[in-house]
Amino acid sequence: MKFSTPHTLKQIATLLDCTYVGPDDFPVLGMNEIHVVSEGDIVFVDHPKYYDKALASRATTILINKEVNCPEGKALLISDDPFRDFNTLTNHFRPFEKANSSIAGSAKIGRTSIIQPNTFIGNNVVIGEYCTIHANVAIYDNCVLGDNVTIHSGTVLGADAFYYKNRPEGFDKLRSGGRVVLEDSVEIGALCTIDKGVSGDTTIKKGTKLDNQVHVGHDTVIGERCLIASQTGIAGCVVIEDEVTLWGQVGTNSGITIGKKAVIMGQTGVTKSVPGGKSYFGTPIEESREKLKQLAYVKKIPDILKRLEE
Repeated sequence: MKFSTPHTLKQIATLLDCTYVGPDDFPVLGMNEIHVVSEGDIVFVDHPKYYDKALASRATTILINKEVNCPEGKALLISDDPFRDFNTLTNHFRPFEKANSSIAGSAKIGRTSIIQPNTFIGNNVVIGEYCTIHANVAIYDNCVLGDNVTIHSGTVLGADAFYYKNRPEGFDKLRSGGRVVLEDSVEIGALCTIDKGVSGDTTIKKGTKLDNQVHVGHDTVIGERCLIASQTGIAGCVVIEDEVTLWGQVGTNSGITIGKKAVIMGQTGVTKSVPGGKSYFGTPIEESREKLKQLAYVKKIPDILKRLEE
């Protein structure tokens, strides 16, 4: 998420009421999670295990809970609770805006697009030309839809990320300030749920089609011309490359990559990243031919045991 206007390190530190390491006028242009940060962004880290990764990332301002050696060309914000302060920044730069109508006045909708009754379209939503949005769809604030997009009834775009910190008093929610972006010619089935990014975008690229009852987690990127069948659950921060097929009831771990033109057969648990151009099956995931051989061997076990007993 880029800020509408550039800020300085001193301005951000004043907002958070924290100390800092770096020049007062060090530029701060936005904020993001570590896997999508770019120069000018703030990233937060609150565990020593991830200090080095955060400090070596493309982020130039590190919101951290310990004063450490600051890499050249970067700045530090020293906080007793970076998780809390990252939420403070999200609430400041992208606060929740109450809706005053079912279609927000700030929404931009192509003249050739069709919006069916009982649809909610939030603040600053952009919908391109020749789109069809069926009844009872909810499109939260800041979502962006390209041209020729179809969304079927009951689908929700832009709900919050499922992201919590376990504190002694209960689960503390990481606020979501990102977006959902659907590129041209995407079709989303009925009763799908696509969560927005924490501070970046959840993106579905050109020509991809989702069946009914598919869930897509925060900050996931789905490539071009993918097919995703019903009851599939895709976790957050997943990268699905172009022309991938996921058959029904597939589930994935977070933070993995599925390579180009991979085929994931039904009810597979994608527990790790897999290369493209192959077919996969089973939990834990393996190449489908190997997994089917293993299942065939398992069927032979009773006969083998019987022969051993004779």
